[in-house]
Parts: sequence; C-alpha cells; structure tokens
Amino acid sequence: MFLDPVGQSVQQRWADAAMTVAFEELPPVSAFPVVPGRRWGPGLWWSATTGRHVAAGSNAMRTQLMVMDRDPDVTGLAGRPVRLLWRDGQGRVRSWVPQLFARYRDGTGLLADCPSNPEAGGDRAVKAAEAVGAACREIGWAYRRLAPLDAVPAANLKWLAGYRHPRNAGRPSLMSAVVEEFARPRPLLEGAEAVGDPIEVLPVVFHALWHGQLTTNLEAPLHEYVPVGPRGWDSLGGTGGAG
Repeated sequence: MFLDPVGQSVQQRWADAAMTVAFEELPPVSAFPVVPGRRWGPGLWWSATTGRHVAAGSNAMRTQLMVMDRDPDVTGLAGRPVRLLWRDGQGRVRSWVPQLFARYRDGTGLLADCPSNPEAGGDRAVKAAEAVGAACREIGWAYRRLAPLDAVPAANLKWLAGYRHPRNAGRPSLMSAVVEEFARPRPLLEGAEAVGDPIEVLPVVFHALWHGQLTTNLEAPLHEYVPVGPRGWDSLGGTGGAG
C-alpha cells in the first residue's frame, strides 16, 4: 500500500508495485509518531543525493539517512513510502511500514528500519523483519535493521553533513585546488592553509570529505591534525579504500 502522487491510497501486489512504482518519489504512507518526552521528534532531512527533503522520524533514522546520503550507489531516498501487508500462519492480516527506502544505481531497492537499539520494536518487529525480508529477497531487493552508529563516527558524519550543500563547494576553481593540495595525504589544517585562508577553505574541505572527493578516518575524532587524503586513499594505511 502506498500513496499516489495526488495522495490517494493504492493497494497493489508487492511484486508488481516494486517493479513499477518509484517509491523514492512518494510521500510517507503514514506519519511518523510523536513520542512525548523524546528529545528528538519527526523532521525533514535535506538530501544531497536528490536535492529534496526526506521525512525522518527519529535521531537514529536521521543518522542512517546521513550514511545513505553519502553512498555513491544510492540515487533516491524516501521515508515510510510503503506499507507491506501479508497473512501470518494463522491467516491473520499483518502489516509493517519500513522507515526507510533507498534506491540503488542498479535499480534495486533497500527497505530498512533504524532502531535506536537492537531490541527496539520487540517481537512484532522481529516477525515483521522476517516477513519483509522474505518479500524483498523474492524480487532481488534487501531489507535490513540498521545498527546504530558508534558515537564518534556519528558525530563526524553529523559535522560533515553540515557542509553537504553545494553552496559549500566554494568559488570556481577552489575545489580543484583543495583536491590537488590533498593529493598527497597531509593534516587537515596544514592542507587548508596551503590553499588559502582557512575560513574560506575549510568549508570546501569538509564538503569534499562529505562527497568523497577527499577521505579521512571517520572512526577517529575529527580535528585540525587529522590526516586527509585523496579519493581511494586508505587512511588506516596504504591505498585502495576510503577511510
């Protein structure tokens, strides 16, 4: 079940809908709940991948959206665009609305939930994961319950996300100068100062780190001396992978 472009509810066989419906273009099939007392509620995430907002229902989901938004193989994102319905072993109708949909460059899709901890959702979530996972496997898609990020990479990702917008690419020729200066891995601030005024250059460096034009080890805290290198540089040693 999903909402068509004019907001009408449509119920369609799953295999047919998955092959014909652009879920990444659709609004949430149901609103994210507002939980009294929770510090972070539903909101919108501006996607650098699509240039549009994606509905997010929790801080955990927003973090996973950041991860997906940086993935070069992801071409589309949506929050809660589809409700899956099925019958259980006793013939009872069950349903589940995965929190996140991602479209990949090869046309396949991912349905995902973003629990704040592995036990979130209880037994109902476990049974739903089994049913939704089976439905996705039948059509060559995937379903995952995405594990929360550790505190340090989550904080680094949040920082870089603040520079994801194209306005942080800087004036013409500045991005190419930044990428050229970090062709040889070097400390972040040292490379920025070699290009020009750090106040102007650092946002461009962070923009390049977000978009993968430069790389660093996001498992360690970002600071002015963190090594930054070119795309494909392995910040943990050697070459051949992103840090």
